[in-house]
Amino acid sequence: MPKKKYISIAKTILPLLLGVFLIFYSIGEASPEERTELWKNITQANPFWLLLSVFLGCLSHLSRAYRWQYLLQPMGYKTNFKLRFMAIMAGYLANMGIPRSGEVLRAASLSTHQNIPFEKSFGTIISERVADLVMLLIILGGSVVFNQRLIINFLKDYNINPFFTIMLLSGLLLFGLLGLQLLKKTKHPLLQKIKHFEGMKSIFQMKYTFAFLAHTIFIWAMYICMFFVVKFAIPETTNLSFNAIMAAFVVGSFAISITNGGIGVYPIAVGAILVFFGINKEAGEAFGWVVWGTQTLLNLVLGGLSLLLLPVIYRK
Repeated sequence: MPKKKYISIAKTILPLLLGVFLIFYSIGEASPEERTELWKNITQANPFWLLLSVFLGCLSHLSRAYRWQYLLQPMGYKTNFKLRFMAIMAGYLANMGIPRSGEVLRAASLSTHQNIPFEKSFGTIISERVADLVMLLIILGGSVVFNQRLIINFLKDYNINPFFTIMLLSGLLLFGLLGLQLLKKTKHPLLQKIKHFEGMKSIFQMKYTFAFLAHTIFIWAMYICMFFVVKFAIPETTNLSFNAIMAAFVVGSFAISITNGGIGVYPIAVGAILVFFGINKEAGEAFGWVVWGTQTLLNLVLGGLSLLLLPVIYRK
């Protein structure tokens, strides 16, 4: 078997194994009483708030499908909303099996069913990801500002030098800027291909820039809202402050990319953050499991239906 094949399999299997290991480790470390409390919080969560969270999640997906057209239009392509939505949901499902494969599947769906060149549609998806990353960094910045006292106390408790932390973050920012400069000047064949994806340029050629920005803000507002409303489903988290929700949301957003669909890591990371806001470990992890479970179920159902219906509806 070629070396690249081994690497590809490892990238798929290892994150999944890590997630499964963390689940068993977390359960194994808990006492019988803690496991009972965790299960009780999950099973007795108020279904009304869970359904509302699912509904808000659906709105974000619909908005993402609508927003996509603004990146495709500058290249002269008119696409069907239903196709865009199903391609996105099928992509979410694929990401749960093989991380980052969903973007390829999304582009391939348009290429297969509406004859849009793969490189162009994939370029628009990269542009989308850049816009979403900017939004996440803005939310991260806001969360840091609103929770600065908690962060300072945390750094003091663990004897972490704030100056070192600031320097590390500045170094990461500088590294990112240098990476952009490298991409601009590089002659490496692979990086040249990425650089010249025509779809990436469409974000600068949009006719409806305001509408694109409005949808981007709406998508992330729905993400936060679908996370926020779950706090009312579990009695112990009902009084959580908005600052606490934002901190947990940011940590969860980064944690979800560590394993396949965030399995194992997401609820543990969210629960660990909520402990700093006075929520016990079992209630915090139950909150994380409920958020992760409802949105994962939504992606499984809509993604599965999309995979089944795409070749049927667009068989021509």
